[in-house]
Amino acid sequence: MRKDIIYGLRPVMEAVEAGKEIEKVFFKNGLKGDLFYSLVNLLKQHQVPFQFVPIEKLNRISRINHQGVIALISSLTYHNLEEVITSLYERAEIPFILVLDGITDVGNFGAIARTAECAGVHAILIPSKGGAMAGPDALKASAGALHNIPVCRSENFSASMEYIKNSGLMIVAATEKEGVLYHQARLTGPSALIMGSEDRGISPSLLAVSDIRVKIPVFGKIGSLNVSAAASVLLYEFVRQRG
Repeated sequence: MRKDIIYGLRPVMEAVEAGKEIEKVFFKNGLKGDLFYSLVNLLKQHQVPFQFVPIEKLNRISRINHQGVIALISSLTYHNLEEVITSLYERAEIPFILVLDGITDVGNFGAIARTAECAGVHAILIPSKGGAMAGPDALKASAGALHNIPVCRSENFSASMEYIKNSGLMIVAATEKEGVLYHQARLTGPSALIMGSEDRGISPSLLAVSDIRVKIPVFGKIGSLNVSAAASVLLYEFVRQRG
């Protein structure tokens, strides 16, 4: 029996009520009933992401009588973004936050986290939905860095970015074709760097709140770097400028 899952409506509900850190909950398509609706409401209250999937996907995760619901136990304890930023200012540190928008590949997520930890990033902000899960594969790719750097999960990315902005951080958006060259931007103050997905880039709503857009010059035929490589270049530019 796998130790990283909880199955069944009531056991999952009890786990959430007990404060168990849940990565994601999968429901069988078409599931109904009072207990199901109570669990959905509970997940919304605790901002636990959930998804409806075909029964075949649930059976691939576990053949046990799962009653149409399987919860993946998180490998991490998520942190509160507001508490992290407040604590940094209380310690007279210059906040350095990394925001990952739509990074779905766990290998890239883990590799970026490894670089971020080495570069002194204070926290990584990820979406509750639409991003790579911080599971065993991501932890392995991060070489353990995800255990050493606070990861914050946001249900409402736009609201989180507004909080970051109102907390005095400059929002830096990494883009491919527009903006100033990254080494020409002043990156010494409190900052939040946004990295977007390789296929869609940064969401328009996040670009709209950014204070500056930076790009990495590319001279080859491919036209763009892997997001993990790009993150390494930009994160260490912050390190260089901060001395």
